[in-house]
Amino acid sequence: MRIGIAHTLRYTFDEPSQQALQRLRLRPASSLGQTVEHWEVLANGKPPELSYTDGFGNGVDLVRHSNDSKEIVIVSRGEVTTHKRKGVLGCTGESTLPWLFLRESPLTRPGDSLTELASALKSTQNCLLMLHELMAVVHDRLEFEPENTDHATDAEYAWINSKRTCRDSAHVFIAVARRLGIPARYTSGYLLDDDHASHATSHAWAEVYVDRLGWVGFDSANNCCPDERYVKLAVGIDARDARPVTSIRSSSGGETLAVEIAVTLPAR
Repeated sequence: MRIGIAHTLRYTFDEPSQQALQRLRLRPASSLGQTVEHWEVLANGKPPELSYTDGFGNGVDLVRHSNDSKEIVIVSRGEVTTHKRKGVLGCTGESTLPWLFLRESPLTRPGDSLTELASALKSTQNCLLMLHELMAVVHDRLEFEPENTDHATDAEYAWINSKRTCRDSAHVFIAVARRLGIPARYTSGYLLDDDHASHATSHAWAEVYVDRLGWVGFDSANNCCPDERYVKLAVGIDARDARPVTSIRSSSGGETLAVEIAVTLPAR
């Protein structure tokens, strides 16, 4: 399936920023599950000054703003052909070893409730069945809530308060999987809606490493394994490692962020 994506982030500042540095994780990479046909990232109409691959294998662009503008516009767009893998990405030859994703973080550290859930799932002998059961339990327990904030809550809080943004669902799934001894990582990306409409937020899900299969995706927010409607962007220990934009700027005034994301089937 060929999918077109246009992701625009518009930052408006109360005071002009004389110096600003932004780290962007907005460039998808080709893999077994997808082929990037073409892609560009622009910051105020200009390409990034420096690009590199981080320790998780994510493509990262660095952009610097040194004028007195009160607005920064980041545009990331292109087309990706996705492939039917039924959520199974396999062993992709990545330099990052799976055991690294057993490490807990403040956002994925399970408390008593999630530890109890992990203990209840341990009796399931088949690893894949256990992971599918975990995905269904997380989906059924957490109530959907629009993802309208950049502030990430931790997995235990989301579970206790029954929050189900895609980010929270991924964190809960990852926290329990790691407690079960299964490497799990946070994945950011895009999802083509069934009606092929534009939508205002990006998407997130989890990937776990299963023996003899490699990496397998699980989307607890939608209770399914990622298929050809999903475009993968970045991975990390949690949402902070896969944030689309990390900014440092000289001024201390407030800022407003407007995000527009269109995920569509391009006209042929």
